[in-house]
Amino acid sequence: MNIPANLKYSKSHEWVEFTSDTTAKIGLTDFAQSELGDIVFVNLPGVLDTVTAGESLGDVESVKAVSDIISPVSATVSNVNEKLADTPENLNSDPYGAWLIEVEEITGAEELLDAAAYEAFCKEG
Repeated sequence: MNIPANLKYSKSHEWVEFTSDTTAKIGLTDFAQSELGDIVFVNLPGVLDTVTAGESLGDVESVKAVSDIISPVSATVSNVNEKLADTPENLNSDPYGAWLIEVEEITGAEELLDAAAYEAFCKEG
């Protein structure tokens, strides 16, 4: 399982890469994509939509199930990875390169874990 040390993680298996105190990229962790199996569709919010920490920001459909993507932060969407519409399988092959959304004006966050704490959390489950 790949858990880059430079990222923060939510207990719902999203990663957050802070680019400043109020901006970040959000994606699905390697653990999440491996549990989901082959991802075939991604439903994401639009630019200027707001997302709320602890609530669904969209969903992913895999060959196994449809799963909500839980936002780790409260913020405004500034960019959406449009490539995922045509190539959702990139979430499986490159979970840390295939970000979902970029956000700005972050006003709150769930409890985020560092890499060591997230690894321990995954092993507990």
